[in-house]
Amino acid sequence: MVLEIRLSNMFSIKDEIVLDMTSGGSKSKNASMLSSNCFPYKEYELLKTVAIYGANASGKSNIIKAITFCCLMVLNSHNHNEGDRFNFNPFKFDNYSNKPSSFFIRFIHDDIEYEYSFSLTQAAIVTEALYYYPNGRRAEVFTRDERRGSEKTDIYHFQNAIKRPLDVAINTSKKTLFISRASQMDRVVAKDVYTFFNKSLMFSPTMPGNLVESLFNVYKKELLMALQIADSDIVDVKMRKEKQHSKHVTLLSTPVDVLPVKDVEEEVLRFTTYHKNNPSVPFKMETEESEGTKRLFYNMILILDILKNNKTLLWDEIELSLHSKIVEYLFTLFNHSRGAQLICTTHNTNLLDLHKMRKDQIYFVNKKQDGSSDLYSLFDYKDFRDSMDLEKAYLQGRFDAIPYIDDSELKLKSLIEEDEKKEK
Repeated sequence: MVLEIRLSNMFSIKDEIVLDMTSGGSKSKNASMLSSNCFPYKEYELLKTVAIYGANASGKSNIIKAITFCCLMVLNSHNHNEGDRFNFNPFKFDNYSNKPSSFFIRFIHDDIEYEYSFSLTQAAIVTEALYYYPNGRRAEVFTRDERRGSEKTDIYHFQNAIKRPLDVAINTSKKTLFISRASQMDRVVAKDVYTFFNKSLMFSPTMPGNLVESLFNVYKKELLMALQIADSDIVDVKMRKEKQHSKHVTLLSTPVDVLPVKDVEEEVLRFTTYHKNNPSVPFKMETEESEGTKRLFYNMILILDILKNNKTLLWDEIELSLHSKIVEYLFTLFNHSRGAQLICTTHNTNLLDLHKMRKDQIYFVNKKQDGSSDLYSLFDYKDFRDSMDLEKAYLQGRFDAIPYIDDSELKLKSLIEEDEKKEK
């Protein structure tokens, strides 16, 4: 479970932003009625769902994108080679391209709290640190600062949590996170952290085929029930594997005018649906079902596993191809889970209702004058009472985070007439 995430200098994010998954501790009547939207863990009360709102190009997607990049760094950095550049961009203005970018996450795994962070440029890791609370008290596992010198003994500082840590450090280049290499070298604590990123954090809508297959086999019954609750008339789904020929480009290390193309035979999953009106008539999922049905189907497979195992899902533009009522349904599922979490961006203003969402569950992203993205919570607005119309206030610009459109008659007429002049 995630307690807190901090980001700085990534994409449109300039100064540090904070996404806090601990509740604001509100004692209001509405917050008390929505107590199921939180779950207790030791001294914490954690949010099950968070919705992030903002105008187009405000930077909402960049927050999910930055978190995803940082998590994938943990999982993949041990595969990086000399000369590789990290797949992100720092903030482009105010000379921030020359400054390190940073990531911090506080989370719980196997009943132990961890604080993990790193900073980096596009070319190299700069700092890295891990602390944990094995006995309820904060303890250092290691710190790393590549600016402290050229020797590993200068760069790293270790306590006693990881065995022979210097052996790992010697095998860790500036392209690699220590935690990734330590997990690869079978070191405890590091393996626990790696497992959290690999098993407890999920990103939608991408999901490998082998995971779809295994989860479908486990949750088929629940999947059909979930689809029917969402007003689908699908009563059965069957899965099969099919051979498919694809053309893959062979990448070479040396430049050539034309890259060779290889014909590859792949095994792909195919789903067939059957509907209530006539259960004997098959429908091909990929070609005969709507985009919304396909999106709900594939994501619901993943969501069921997340709900059952108290994982965290990060989802950009949750409402894409989904009706607003379906989006509300997905939030309701998470809010009725034991401890699963959903962090998503959305334009669905139906959720902006303090009888459905607590103030601390609602975040806004606004683009500032310098082009950077600012993230802040409705909970920060102490003067906004529970009795106020939240959706109306948002659309009126009470919290910024909306597009300000100058669609005056004069502007529209000028635009249309300009197009007509070009046609003539």
